[in-house]
Amino acid sequence: MLLDGNELRLPEDIAKMSREELDTLCKEIRERLVEVVSKNGGHLASNLGVVELTVALYSIYDPFKDRIVWDVGHQSYVHKILTGRDAAMDDLRKIDCLSGFPKREESNADAFDTGHSSTSVSAALGIARAAKLLGKDVKTVAIIGDGALTGGMAFEALNDAAQTKCDITVILNDNGMSISKNVGALSNYLGKIRTKHSYINAKRRIKNFLSRLPVVGAPVARFLRKIKNAIKFKIVPGEFFENLGLTYIGPVDGHDIKGIRAAIIRAEENEEPAMIHVITKKGKGYRPAEENPGKFHGITPFDAETGEVKGGNASVSLSKVFAEKLCELAEKDEKICAVTAAMPTGTCLKLFSERFPERFFDVGIAEQHAVTMCAGMSSMGAKPVTVIYSTFMQRAYDQLLHDVSIQGLPLVVGLDRAGAAGPDGETHQGIYDYAFLGHLPSCTVAAPANKWELERMLEMGMTVYDDETVIPKGCFAVRYPAKDRFTGKYYDENASAPVEYGKGCVCYDSRTSERARAALCIISIGEMLEYALEAAEKLTAEGVSVIVFNARFFKPLDVDGVMYCAANAERIITVEDAAEIGGFGEQVKLIAERACPGGVHVAAFPDEIIRHGKINELHGKYGLDAEGLVARYRYIAR
Repeated sequence: MLLDGNELRLPEDIAKMSREELDTLCKEIRERLVEVVSKNGGHLASNLGVVELTVALYSIYDPFKDRIVWDVGHQSYVHKILTGRDAAMDDLRKIDCLSGFPKREESNADAFDTGHSSTSVSAALGIARAAKLLGKDVKTVAIIGDGALTGGMAFEALNDAAQTKCDITVILNDNGMSISKNVGALSNYLGKIRTKHSYINAKRRIKNFLSRLPVVGAPVARFLRKIKNAIKFKIVPGEFFENLGLTYIGPVDGHDIKGIRAAIIRAEENEEPAMIHVITKKGKGYRPAEENPGKFHGITPFDAETGEVKGGNASVSLSKVFAEKLCELAEKDEKICAVTAAMPTGTCLKLFSERFPERFFDVGIAEQHAVTMCAGMSSMGAKPVTVIYSTFMQRAYDQLLHDVSIQGLPLVVGLDRAGAAGPDGETHQGIYDYAFLGHLPSCTVAAPANKWELERMLEMGMTVYDDETVIPKGCFAVRYPAKDRFTGKYYDENASAPVEYGKGCVCYDSRTSERARAALCIISIGEMLEYALEAAEKLTAEGVSVIVFNARFFKPLDVDGVMYCAANAERIITVEDAAEIGGFGEQVKLIAERACPGGVHVAAFPDEIIRHGKINELHGKYGLDAEGLVARYRYIAR
């Protein structure tokens, strides 16, 4: 085996491989990818699609010297295998082990940390300009997908790159989709270039035919290559990139190593910014991923033989709960619309699109545009609801402030994947939303503890569009993780206090008398409630009297409820699935510190980068789970 623990010297070892050896190497890489991801979960389809592309790149470039920037980075597994981390792949995405994304601290071969889309061209251009300024002999390449190319930042960078004299090559990895099928004018444009692969297939057939002709075949092939560029744009519409000022090369078969190499060499000889258009197949070489690339984009552990996902816990998808409730509301109100930024499947808004296609809008990887477009819809009396992952909503902060809050335009936002993101790691942690939403004028931030509260809060949020409402006009954000990871055994919907705007509720009290102070009050927000209740039961069994208060809202904060806790407990512990600075506990501490004899103690993520790992492992590591809360109480009460 070519892999088998061998560390390749790049680019020398790959450059001298025969075609048969290259085919073997690609086959072994694909087998390794399926082996690793089937056990650990991760991004499979995108990596299977870039095997030949990565091998071709590293037959020319030295990734330890040259700077190769992978946009988003979820397709960097092949890169990691080829750059000396094959053995470490067994622990991919496990806590304190190899990341699923490029990390500069992990290897010098990782030129730039990525995780969000559309950043590679900007980063690569900065690298190229610095290399030129400092006189460094460095080749710079950005690999960007056709989905990521829909992001506005990519166009800003291309516009700038076209007028630079820096040595930069942009490789467009075009597989026709990002996570879900791509949408928009750019996708249609690239579709024309692909021409359903007819250009590439025709070129391959002609090449094979000529190679079989004795004597005249080779000279004719050389002649055709000379005139191809003169006529190509009459057949293949690549003028868009040429008009930007980039030399356009392609389309190239992304699974033909020789063809990719030739395109790269041509780009390097050109010594001007170039765009190489490579067409790949997402999931290539593994039938289940080829047939369902969306499912295998990011997948939990599965059976490598069948492609079937292995059984896990029976957790409820809160993304689906949100989408189903939105459909129920839209059935009764024709003004309700749903907007997503290239995530109809991840957010479960595909359910809405199937029932109300004329009221569903997928704007591509463009969170900023999504929010401002929703503001425009709202200004006309429509009722838009946009659902965006917490980590990606960071990109639309300015739009939430400038186009929603300042204008007082109502907008309901579903903040999916809020809190710890798990194995995707630091670039995806949804722990900063309290901090960046909390100070927006006329912004409401609701944090349901379970499925039932999520449904009630979405219903409440929709009233922001009504004329007569106690809720301020502006952004109404409902913050929730992807799944209800808990059993809910501590929380009976029928016995729960109704959800009131800006109000929390006591949901556990082990005091023998209401006149007595509890030894501890745990104030929880969001799904951390179950940890709080479990900790309360453990402490009660030890003879400690405990109150648990479910805050429900980060903004407006239930000040009366917090002061009740301060007046009825010796000490307070707050717990949240968010960053401590600017977070929930910090607000509670500001209000209640002086009123509570034993003070307010905050359980939240500290002021540091939170790495990857399973969500429950991260909660445990930072003392946010039940055991951590119990230990925290014992420490402060000693």
